[in-house]
Amino acid sequence: MYFITLSEMMGTNGEKIAKQVAEKLNYSFYGEAELMKSAADLGFLKDLKGFGEKGPALFEKFFSERPKVSLDRMQSVIFEVAKNGNAVFFGRGSQLLLHSFECALHVLVTGSLEKRIERVMEMNKVGHEVAEKMVKRSDQDKKGFLRFAFDEDWLNPHLYDLVLNTDKLSIDSAAKMIFDAAGSNEIRACGIDSVKNLGKLSMQRRIEAAFLESGFSNPNLFFDIEDVDSVRVFGIAGTAEEKEEIERVIRKTKVVKKVTNDLTVFKGSAGGI
Repeated sequence: MYFITLSEMMGTNGEKIAKQVAEKLNYSFYGEAELMKSAADLGFLKDLKGFGEKGPALFEKFFSERPKVSLDRMQSVIFEVAKNGNAVFFGRGSQLLLHSFECALHVLVTGSLEKRIERVMEMNKVGHEVAEKMVKRSDQDKKGFLRFAFDEDWLNPHLYDLVLNTDKLSIDSAAKMIFDAAGSNEIRACGIDSVKNLGKLSMQRRIEAAFLESGFSNPNLFFDIEDVDSVRVFGIAGTAEEKEEIERVIRKTKVVKKVTNDLTVFKGSAGGI
C-alpha cells in the first residue's frame, strides 16, 4: 500500500501531472471533486462546502469554531479514504497529514512566476494582469491554509521528497519522474498497523469536530482512541448530565461502538492560583 501526495503552485500543471501518475500506477486519484464525493458518503458534505485551500477570514478565525470543524472533517475524510490503499492525493494538506507514513511519497510542483502566469493566461483566456493576480492570490491562499491548519510553511522543501520545477519539464516527463521515484525500495509498503492508525486518526478528527460543534470547551476533557471503534473518555465533568452528554456526542459520530466513560464529576474549581 502506497500513497503519493502532490502539491502545486498554480500554473505548474500539477493536477494534470497527479492524474497521469495515478493512471500510470493504477492508483485512485483524490482531488477536490473526489474528496467531496467521499465527504458526501460520510455525511460531511454540508460542513465542507466552500472549504478550500485558504485560511479562514479573520472574523471567522477568532469568533467561530466553524473553520476548525470543517478542517477536522476534511482531515477525517483523507484519513478514511487513505485506508483503502494505493492513492494519489492532490493538495488539501495531505503532504502533512500523511507525512509520518514511510510508504508515502511527497511531491511539490513549482515554477517561475512568469511561466506560471503564461500558463494561467493560456488556460483561462485572460490577460497578464488578471492571471498575475490569480497566481498570487492562489499562493497566498495556500500559504494561509497550511499556516492555519498545520502552522507550517507550505513551500518548506523539507516537507517533500521530490520538488519539480516544470518550467522545462513536460507533463509526461514530470509524471515519469514521480512514477520512477514511487518505485524506490526506500518507500516501504504500509502494513496492517498503518491501516489501523489511519482509522484511529480519522476517528480522532471526527470526535474533535463533534466536540467543537457541540460547544464543549472543557480544558479538562480528554479522550483516547483505544481501537478503530472504541474510545475512552476521561477527565472532569461539571455535572452528571454533562458526563452523559459528552458520551452522547461521541456516540453521535456513528463510528464508535464502545465508549468507556471514565469522567469524574467534580463541581468545584479544577484549577487556580
